Amino acid sequence: MNKITEKINVDRLIMMALEEDISSEDVTTNAIMKEATTGEVELLCKEDGVLAGLDVFIRVFTLLDETTTVETYKKDGEMIKSGEKIALVKGDVRVLLSGERTALNYLQRMSGIATYTKRITSLLEGSKTKLLDTRKTTPNMRIFEKYAVKVGGGYNHRYNLSDGVLLKDNHIAAAGGIKKAVAMAKEYAPFVRKIEVEVENLDMVKEALEAGADIIMLDNMTPAQMKEAVALIGDQALTECSGNISEDNVAKVIDLGVDYVSSGALTHSSPILDLSLKNMRV
Repeated sequence: MNKITEKINVDRLIMMALEEDISSEDVTTNAIMKEATTGEVELLCKEDGVLAGLDVFIRVFTLLDETTTVETYKKDGEMIKSGEKIALVKGDVRVLLSGERTALNYLQRMSGIATYTKRITSLLEGSKTKLLDTRKTTPNMRIFEKYAVKVGGGYNHRYNLSDGVLLKDNHIAAAGGIKKAVAMAKEYAPFVRKIEVEVENLDMVKEALEAGADIIMLDNMTPAQMKEAVALIGDQALTECSGNISEDNVAKVIDLGVDYVSSGALTHSSPILDLSLKNMRV
C-alpha cells in the first residue's frame, strides 16, 4: 500500500478499529504500567503461510505512538514458517500492550487470505485462467482483504459498486431482461466502463452476446455447460465463471478455457494465519 492510500483510507479505518477496542482506556495496561516504560516484543509465526499486512500491523502501533519502531525480518508476499521471528516491536510498553490485539487481528486475517489465495492460484498454474476476488468482504475490511488477495497472487474484481457495471440476476429481472439491462447500462455508463452480465444457461449466454456484453459471467453452471458456453462465446467477450468456487473444486475449471474464475471464499472463508506477539522484555 502506498503512503497516499494509507493516509486517505487506511489510517481512518485503523483508528476505528482501535477506538472499538479502546473505548475509553486500556484498564488492564493502565493498572500495571503507571508511566511510560520502554520495552520490546517479538512477532512470531506459529503456522506456515504467506505474510500479508505487515505495514498495517506496524501502522497500528505508530498511530498510537509515532516513536514506536519495528524491525522486520520478512516482507509481504514471502513464505513464512512456523517458529520464525517476523519482527521486533520496540516502544512504550503501554502502546505495545494496547495495540497488540488490533495489530494481530489485521495481520492474521490478511495473511490467512494471502495464504489461501496462494493455494488456489497454485492449482491454476499452467492454465490461462486468472483468480478473482469478489465484494464478499468483511465490512470496513475490504481495502485490507483485497490487498491480501493480490499478495497471494490473485487479482481484484471491481472494488465497489462505483467501480464497474455488473448486471446480476436481480438487475436483469428489474430491468425486464438482459437486452434491456445492457442497453440501459450502455446509455448510462461512460464508454470507458465494461459491461459484465451474469448468466445461468446457454439461452442467457446467447442473449448477452446479442446485447453486446463485454464480459459474461457463467454462474453456477456445470462444467459441461460452461465448456459449451465458452465455445459459443469464443472471442466475442471475456468469460468468468463463478458460484461456490473453492480450493476443493477449482480444478474443474482448469481445462474449460475461461478467462477468469471468481471466488468469494477467498475473503469470506479463509482461516486466519496463526501469529503471535511473545517474549515481552521491559
